[in-house]
Amino acid sequence: MKIKLFIWVFFLSVLMNAQNSFEIKDAKKTVIPFKLINNLIFIPVTVNGVELTFLLDTGVAETSIFSLENKELKLTSLEKIKFSGLGGSASIDGFRSDNNIGKIGKNFINNSLSLFIIVDQEFNISSHVGIPVNGIIGYHFFKNHPISIDYITKKVTVYNDENLFKKKTRKFEVFPISIENNKPYIEADVEMTNERKSSKLLIDLGNSDPIWLFPTLIKNFVYNRPNIDDFLGRGFNGDVYGKRSRIHNFYIGDFKFEKPLTAMPDEFSIQYVNLVANRRGSIGGEIMRRFTVIFDYPNGKLYLRKNKNYDDPFHFNMSGLDFKQDGLQWEKDSFSLETKSPTKAGNEVQVINNNLQYKFVLKPIFSIAGVRKDSPADKAGLKRDDQIITINGRKTTEMTLERILELMKSDEGRTITMVVKRKNEQLTLSFILEDPIPYQE
Repeated sequence: MKIKLFIWVFFLSVLMNAQNSFEIKDAKKTVIPFKLINNLIFIPVTVNGVELTFLLDTGVAETSIFSLENKELKLTSLEKIKFSGLGGSASIDGFRSDNNIGKIGKNFINNSLSLFIIVDQEFNISSHVGIPVNGIIGYHFFKNHPISIDYITKKVTVYNDENLFKKKTRKFEVFPISIENNKPYIEADVEMTNERKSSKLLIDLGNSDPIWLFPTLIKNFVYNRPNIDDFLGRGFNGDVYGKRSRIHNFYIGDFKFEKPLTAMPDEFSIQYVNLVANRRGSIGGEIMRRFTVIFDYPNGKLYLRKNKNYDDPFHFNMSGLDFKQDGLQWEKDSFSLETKSPTKAGNEVQVINNNLQYKFVLKPIFSIAGVRKDSPADKAGLKRDDQIITINGRKTTEMTLERILELMKSDEGRTITMVVKRKNEQLTLSFILEDPIPYQE
C-alpha cells in the first residue's frame, strides 16, 4: 500500500499553548484498549477528528506522526525542525504543528496537542509490526495522571480519582522514579556475572527487548560470552547495531530475572543521543510485560505487581531473520456452488460465474528484511528481500508477523522449512533453530 501524507497548512497567526496536556473530562477514570505486538503497546488516538494508531512509548518526550496510510489530516502552523536520537546519522528533517485536538478513549482529551511530523518514510515501523502504525505518543500521555497498564487484559486505565487509585495500588510494590527530560528513570541492579551493581535505567515501553546496556558508559565493561553482533532496531537517525548476550541476573527491588537477554548498542549508534547524567541503559517491554504496571509521573512513583507472564523464559529469535510485511494482496480463498448475489465488503470480494462462486480476500505478504551473518538462516541460503510463501507447510498469508516471530523463538532444535520467492524463482530452504547465546556459567 502506497503511503501518502496529506498536510493542509493554514497560514494563520495562532497563540502558542504550552500546556499540551491530556485531561479526563467528567469521569473518575477512563479505560483504553490496546493491541500488544512483540511486547509493544498500540493505542487508538483521534487527531483533529481522524482515527489513528500510535505506539505508546515512555522513551519519547514528544508526540510524533510518521505515516497516515492514505488518510487526510489537517494540521496547523507547520514549523520545520530536525530530529536526533538513536542511529548513525546526525539528524533528520521534520515539522512541528501546535494546537491540534487529540482524543484517546471516551474522555481523555488534549485541546492543545503539539505534533512532530517525520517525513522520512524509512522511519515508518508499520511493516515491521504487521499493522498500520501512524505515530508515537509519550510524555504528554503520562504526565498528569496515574496510568495503569494491564498486559493480560490489554487495557490502559487513566485515573482521575485519588481514592479509586489508592484502592488499585494496595497490593503493588512501589518504587521511586525520576522524570528527566520528560522520561522515567529507575535504579535497578544488573548482575553481569557475580557482582550486583546499581544502574540508572530508562523505562522504555517503545523497546521490545528486555534490557539495553551502554558499554561505553559503564566503567570496565566486559561483554559476557557467548555474544553475537546483531541488528538491534531502528532509531530516528538510522539503524542501530551492537551485540546481544545474556547476563546472570537482573533485579528491580526484590523482583529477580534470571538469564535475561541483553542488547548492547555500539558507540556509533548512540553518539547523537542526548543522555541524562549517569544513565547506563534501558528496561524494555519484555521485562515490563511481566507485571501490571502503574506509572505515576506527578508523584515520581512506579507500581509493579506480578502477572502470569512473570516466569516466562527469555526466548531469542534463533533463525537470524528479521521480517517485514510488504502490504496485502488479493488471494482466492475458497469456492462453492452456491448461487448468491455479488457482494463487496471491507477486504473481501465475492465473484459469481456460471454458479461457481469464488471468494477473494486481502492477505498479508511477508518478506525477509535482514539476515544475521552466520545464523542458521544465513547458512541455509536465505537472503534479504526473499518473499516468504510458506513456513513448515503453512501459507504465510494465513499468519501474522507476530506468529512468525513466535515460531522463530519456539524450540531449539526445531526444523524450519521455508518456501520463498526470489525474483522469478521459487526455492525451498531449511534450517534448524539454534540459540547463538545460551547462558553459560
